[in-house]
Amino acid sequence: MNASNSRGMAEPLDYGDRARIGLMVPSGNQVCEAEIHAMLPTGVAALVTRLELRGSSEAELLHMIGSLEVAARLLADARPRLIGFHCTAVSTFAPSMAGGIVQRIQDATGLPGTTTADAILGALAALEARRVLLVTPYVASVHEREIAFLAAQGITVSGGAMMGLNTNAEMAELAPERIAAQVRAAAVAMPGADACFISCTAIRSAGLIAPLEAELDMPVITSNQVMAWHMLRSCAIADAAAGFGRLMDPA
Repeated sequence: MNASNSRGMAEPLDYGDRARIGLMVPSGNQVCEAEIHAMLPTGVAALVTRLELRGSSEAELLHMIGSLEVAARLLADARPRLIGFHCTAVSTFAPSMAGGIVQRIQDATGLPGTTTADAILGALAALEARRVLLVTPYVASVHEREIAFLAAQGITVSGGAMMGLNTNAEMAELAPERIAAQVRAAAVAMPGADACFISCTAIRSAGLIAPLEAELDMPVITSNQVMAWHMLRSCAIADAAAGFGRLMDPA
């Protein structure tokens, strides 16, 4: 049943008349759409399609971009302002990976493209963060590649934790309190970080951002948060939904 106002009339639907953003996400991801939609202001809509990815092996990660152009063209039919490839593990697979993905999106569609990796780096630059705590749900190989990617961009991972989960389904079931406990332990073990990065689009982390920032007195960013922020700023939209941390609401 549609929501109604005091006169019994249905509330107007939000069709994204300010901006529509296109997103390509892993096929097994159960989480990112809910989090990103919650972070977008009124008048901005995310249009989402999927690329095959369920697990974390190197072959699976690289296979995800095999159909990149097909998915990008389908999104382009809906005339978004830009198209984002939204998978942390793939876009940070190697220092050159994100740039190649962006070029393929733009060549296929004629629209601006971006990736989660671009959003991460943009957010850390905006926060002037050069030393970060990195908490991920990943297996060791994915976690270590992300550390190497950040290092290649001049970002030092001063501490953190990984949880050894392989599939998007396992990641979606990860209790937020377990993530928060890993963040707290990392902050105690390695003080002095400029920010904490809770990585992965497939974990339920949005509700942790503001409470952990207040508790740890440092910025906290997540993969879904940075992508929402980055795509909004790329559309010259400065506002966002409240309650998702200093990055979204620097005041």
